[in-house]
Amino acid sequence: MSDDLGRVLVIIPTYDERENIDMITSRLRASVPDAHILVADDNSPDGTGQRADELAAADDHIHVLHRLGKEGLGAAYLAGFAWGLEQGYGVLVEHDADGSHQPEQLPLLLEALRDADMVKGSRWVPGGKVVNWPKSREILSRGGSLWTRMMLGVPLRDATGGFNAFRAATLRGIRVDEIASAGYCFQIDLGWRALKAGFRVVEVPITFVEREYGQSKMSQKIVAEALVRTTWWGVKHRAGQLRELVGRRRRELT
Repeated sequence: MSDDLGRVLVIIPTYDERENIDMITSRLRASVPDAHILVADDNSPDGTGQRADELAAADDHIHVLHRLGKEGLGAAYLAGFAWGLEQGYGVLVEHDADGSHQPEQLPLLLEALRDADMVKGSRWVPGGKVVNWPKSREILSRGGSLWTRMMLGVPLRDATGGFNAFRAATLRGIRVDEIASAGYCFQIDLGWRALKAGFRVVEVPITFVEREYGQSKMSQKIVAEALVRTTWWGVKHRAGQLRELVGRRRRELT
């Protein structure tokens, strides 16, 4: 990566991903050789953390952050962000461990970041697509993004997508240390905060491929949290807009 963006750190949260960790790190190293990788492992019972340590011992571009237990995707990314910012990386990337995010498409996000503050890999913009998804999950994902656009007024087509690249200044500017959400909701929160702070957020098309090995971390609890939190944020957002409108009208009449 050129010096104008700085060093790149790709954060990969893991929990029971031993079957995938070799595959995903090798593909990332081949795709963007200069990038560093941080495996944020939630004390996986299957030995993912130990395997990541072995990979790190053999490659100075791979690092491991051992966490005490399973605290969720959002918490793992936040820990990774904190580690990366402290180490002085200029770009931080969210990436999954199972290959659903294609490492070969990471250069597209990094290139787009030259003219943006945050880049989202999007399944639902022209050129984006999903592979091996049931129709029910596609409807859930599209519906979640539509609901987010309606409630929060954000222009993002894939608000829940988790393949994202940030400038370090963007993460500092949106105060990621204050985020408490997780799962789908975590991704919505990041994009919304960036837009509210005036940062330029762009979407680039990606191909999202359903995992081949291991179990998906998606659950009804994660979906329910996203729905409840987004609705609550939307109610407060619209109420604030209404108060602002009423205040403006009062000032015009006086």
